[in-house]
Amino acid sequence: MSRLPNSLYGFAIGLLVFWCGTWCVHLLAICYGKFKLHKKLCKFPNEVPLPAVSILKPLMGIDPNLEHNLETFFEMDYPVYELLFCIEDSVDPAINIVQSLMTKYPQVDASLYMGGTNVGVNPKINNMQPGYVAAKYELIMISDSGIKMKTDTLLDMVNNMTDKYALVHQMPFTCDREGFAATFEKIFFGTVQSRIYLTADLLGINCHTGMSCLLRKSVIDELGGLKTFGCYLAEDFFIAKAIRDKGWKMRISNQPALQNSGICDVNRFQERLIRWAKLRVAMVPTTILLEPLSECMVLGALASWSASLLFNWDPLVFYLVHILAWFLSDWILLSIVQNGSLTFHKFEFVIGWLFREISGPYLFLHALWNPAIRWRRRTYKLQWGGIAYELPTSNTNMSTKRLLVS
Repeated sequence: MSRLPNSLYGFAIGLLVFWCGTWCVHLLAICYGKFKLHKKLCKFPNEVPLPAVSILKPLMGIDPNLEHNLETFFEMDYPVYELLFCIEDSVDPAINIVQSLMTKYPQVDASLYMGGTNVGVNPKINNMQPGYVAAKYELIMISDSGIKMKTDTLLDMVNNMTDKYALVHQMPFTCDREGFAATFEKIFFGTVQSRIYLTADLLGINCHTGMSCLLRKSVIDELGGLKTFGCYLAEDFFIAKAIRDKGWKMRISNQPALQNSGICDVNRFQERLIRWAKLRVAMVPTTILLEPLSECMVLGALASWSASLLFNWDPLVFYLVHILAWFLSDWILLSIVQNGSLTFHKFEFVIGWLFREISGPYLFLHALWNPAIRWRRRTYKLQWGGIAYELPTSNTNMSTKRLLVS
């Protein structure tokens, strides 16, 4: 029998080293998640008064949970903050909900800004710009419409904003909701997303998602203000990058962000995942290679082949043990992020987990096949580096051009 080329053995060794590195990521995420998440903080500090916070809430349209989600911001247990609701369309139905809540809670400092300002291609930045300009306080919180707050969430974020930090963000997670789509979302955010988020935060890597974040306004103003990032669709990534380039640090808070959209649909969520993949590829091209290799099923198959080649181990047994270990580690991590009993049965977790792991590589390939990004009725193309431009459409009008990225 002829000897296999050395390059093939080297490739197999490299795959096993990468496989071991991936398991280090699993271990780091579990340990750091146990240490970092859901830590109990003191109610209020005794010596130094808490800084006031301006909260930007960009809105567009309504869903069944919008009023409840917004009301949690009026009920927060925090000394001084203002709510700045930003809505571009003057006939948006969300306006009535905001005005109703402002009437219900007159003691809360809340304002409504309509019309937006065109400062770039990013609709979310355009929508928030008037509120940002009007913000009174040094700390700025940006919070998407689907976020639900606990009474002490803002306190937790502010307490994490110590002297060396200019950005504190919440790790994305979801509220408990019914249905397979909600289970699928919770499994994604509590496993693959949390694993990357926790490890990146521990190692100081930029993994910022701007659905719920706290910023130092003076630092953003030094960078040219929020409008500076209007040329990007993934403004959160580039805000974090610019802050780090200035020498400031960033980190996650102790409480994950509770996404609580009232509309749960598997197809819509997968479209969201595809959009995120397209953005990652444009911003970090190495994603094209590393992300598929980090998938459980793909990496397990390659590692099984490597183990068979190098050690003559049974590849099927290796592959099945790999999947079982990955499954168990994800269950442990999800339980840590949930910080309590899961609302769905273990069998539902098995089905949801398998669906996520099998569909993940397909969704990534779909993102590579068609790099154009479709947000509602607008279509964008991304250049390498993340700068975006909008593709013209024949039936676009002014009322549909201003849409909030959510």
